[in-house]
Amino acid sequence: MTHEAFLQSHYLNSLNGSGALAIPSGMAANRGQNGIQQLLAAEQEAQHIVNAARNAKTARLKQAKEEAEREIAQFRAQIEANFQRKLKEGSGDSGANVKRLEQETEAKIHHLKNEAERISHHVVHMLLKHVTTVKN
Repeated sequence: MTHEAFLQSHYLNSLNGSGALAIPSGMAANRGQNGIQQLLAAEQEAQHIVNAARNAKTARLKQAKEEAEREIAQFRAQIEANFQRKLKEGSGDSGANVKRLEQETEAKIHHLKNEAERISHHVVHMLLKHVTTVKN
């Protein structure tokens, strides 16, 4: 016989003919009081279990939040470091580009001066020839 069937038959046997529970005085009353005490104890134990579970859940949520905040701070620091590195590389390239352009400009100016000196005699000669030649 299952526990449920036993309880059901015990309950039906304890009912008097009118459908009301027959409570013998003395021993049954003591047993009822004992059952109430057991129920109260079980309720308190259940409340302790629920409170412990609630506290564990709260602690886990707090831990998860702290872990997430650490990960966010780490990610933010990594992104900031990458940004600063790229910024430094860009400004470093800019300085290098300016220096390279200045060197190229100086080289071109030097080249043009050399070319001007090399061909200036020919240009002056050609100009004088055209100015002094009379055409009819």
